[in-house]
Parts: sequence; C-alpha cells; structure tokens
Amino acid sequence: MQTRRETLKQSAIVAGLLATTGLFPQHALAFNKNAFDAKTIAEALKALGAGAPTASKDVVIDAPDIAENGAVVPFSARSTLPGVKQIAFLVEKNPSALIAVYNVSESVEVNFATRAKMGQSSDVYAVAIMTDGRALFAKKRSQSDARWLRRLIVRILYHHIIFEIRRKTWQIQCAFAPKPQATRLPCEC
Repeated sequence: MQTRRETLKQSAIVAGLLATTGLFPQHALAFNKNAFDAKTIAEALKALGAGAPTASKDVVIDAPDIAENGAVVPFSARSTLPGVKQIAFLVEKNPSALIAVYNVSESVEVNFATRAKMGQSSDVYAVAIMTDGRALFAKKRSQSDARWLRRLIVRILYHHIIFEIRRKTWQIQCAFAPKPQATRLPCEC
C-alpha cells in the first residue's frame, strides 16, 4: 500500500517533469497579477480584459446576508448563459477587490464556490466575462458580522459582573453573620 507521502512525492515528480517538458497545461501556469493587485472593481475588470459591467438576472450569486465569521465567508455563483469565458468573485471594500477567477470552457457548467476573508460589510459581485468581452454581474450585500465578538465580550462581562455581585454579597453576609462563640471545654485539671 502506498503511503500519502509517497503519493505526494510521485505527484510532485510527475508535475515537475510535465512542467520542464512544456506539457503542463498553460492555464495552470496563468496568473494575472495586475488583476489581483487591483484595488477597485473597475481596475480588476479592466485587468481581466472585460468591458463595462452590466447587471444581469442570468448570473446568480449566493452569499450569506450576515456571515458569522468574517475570516471565512462562503460565496457561490452560477449562470446558464452560453459563451462564458471567465467568472470572477469581487468584494468591493477589501484591500484587494478580486477574490477568485475561474476560467470556463464550453464543457464546464458555470457553478463555482469559494470562501474569502471580509474585513467589513460590503457588496459582493459575481462577474461573468463573456467570450465577446461583455461583463455581466450579480451583486449581493454581505455583512461581515463583527457583532459576534461584541456579544461574546458582553456575555463575559455579564458573567464577571454577576460573579462579583455574588462574591460581594457573600462577603457582606459573612461580615454580618453572627460569629460562633468559642466554647470552652471543661478542664479536668
């Protein structure tokens, strides 16, 4: 039986051989640095080669209304449009607007999901870039819920205050409680 380490080692060797001989798929090596470095949605779409985005009901985005944890917010997008070349996920108020880009061929169903970090509540976009250069998008407002941290702090403070009140009450009760009298045992001297 082959161990996981041996499998990974053989896979790395095969990938290295394919990359050195030029047989590795070029899409796997493609990386659009300018698109991922873009600070705004317009810059990111321009770097991806898309035109001005227009809203479309044929592109659907699913994102939580309120994310419990802003570090891992799930997104998914789907479309039934023919001729989709790429689908991109963008978050408006992130330091880097572009989250993910998926290259699509005709044989692939356009239904993708990813997770991203959101620092604050923002609009989330799913943009379908067509083969003719058009960009069709769907938008949803997703709130990165930092309130869970506030609720946790309030709960901790509440329990701390209750504990302190009970402790003070106990101290007061002990202060006013009658002290037991020391009884002297009869001495048999």
